[in-house]
Amino acid sequence: MRKILDDPEIDVLSAEEAGVLEDVVEDGETFAENARKKASFVAAQTGHFAVADDSGLCIKALGGLPGVFSARWAGEGASAEALVQLTLEKLADTSLGQREAYFESAAVLCAPDGRHWAFSGIIEGEIAEEPRGEPRLKLPYDVIFVPKGFSKTFAEMSNEEKNSLSHRGLAFRQLKEYIKTINRA
Repeated sequence: MRKILDDPEIDVLSAEEAGVLEDVVEDGETFAENARKKASFVAAQTGHFAVADDSGLCIKALGGLPGVFSARWAGEGASAEALVQLTLEKLADTSLGQREAYFESAAVLCAPDGRHWAFSGIIEGEIAEEPRGEPRLKLPYDVIFVPKGFSKTFAEMSNEEKNSLSHRGLAFRQLKEYIKTINRA
């Protein structure tokens, strides 16, 4: 997030750096609801604008699952390996051409007065038959997600390459442009 929002016109602090140490329960039905809930909480606690995001993997052959349950798909506190293993097990009888999926990210900017603006990014792709690449911390599905038009997984890409086309990168670039218009106003 910090790398994508890097701009001299924008100051970015983590919630922890701003003094907010509590986690917000992510019980929304959409990525945007979860992101708004987190951003609203931080804005209310700090009295400053706050940004939060929520994202996940949606697999068409599984009716959109894991979706908003992406982090808890294999149970609360499950390891990255368990999340990937469960996903591959659920798709074991699904042929490569039927493994369509997309990553979705919602980034929400909240003002201390409750106003909010939402930005979203979606990237289409498919699920590989086995994990490939170097896993990234808290991004378990990168090892099995192959973006449309590419032959390698997110985990096989550099951070720069992934950020240039990822769902989160798309949402945060929209957010960044919006913040810059506010700063100029």
